[in-house]
Amino acid sequence: MNDNFTRLLQYNTSGISCWLTLILVAFLLGSIGLGWVVNGFLILVALLIITPILALVGLQWWLKRNLVQDRCPVCSYEFTGFNNAEFRCPNCSEPLKVEAGHFSRITPPGTIDVDAIEVSVQQLEEEK
Repeated sequence: MNDNFTRLLQYNTSGISCWLTLILVAFLLGSIGLGWVVNGFLILVALLIITPILALVGLQWWLKRNLVQDRCPVCSYEFTGFNNAEFRCPNCSEPLKVEAGHFSRITPPGTIDVDAIEVSVQQLEEEK
């Protein structure tokens, strides 16, 4: 009956000895004038923890500013592109660019872009 209790106590205290050893070494280094080694190690550990968090926040901020989701003006296919970039629509291969947060066609200077409107035959007959 006591064997189970000592095994339980042994399993619970096995990790404490490692931490106690690290704390003892830190105090020993601090007492002999090498506290800068401990401080440098703690700063390094803090940087290893903080750097990925800051990188993730920075990446999310950059993506919110530079990703544009809109529809292709030719085929109305919705997709995502980068701000201030030229690319092709993945559906119809039309060359596009991002202007003011929306996709627009890349056309040579002087080209007039016209939208066609479908008029039914019935409307034409009623007007005559």
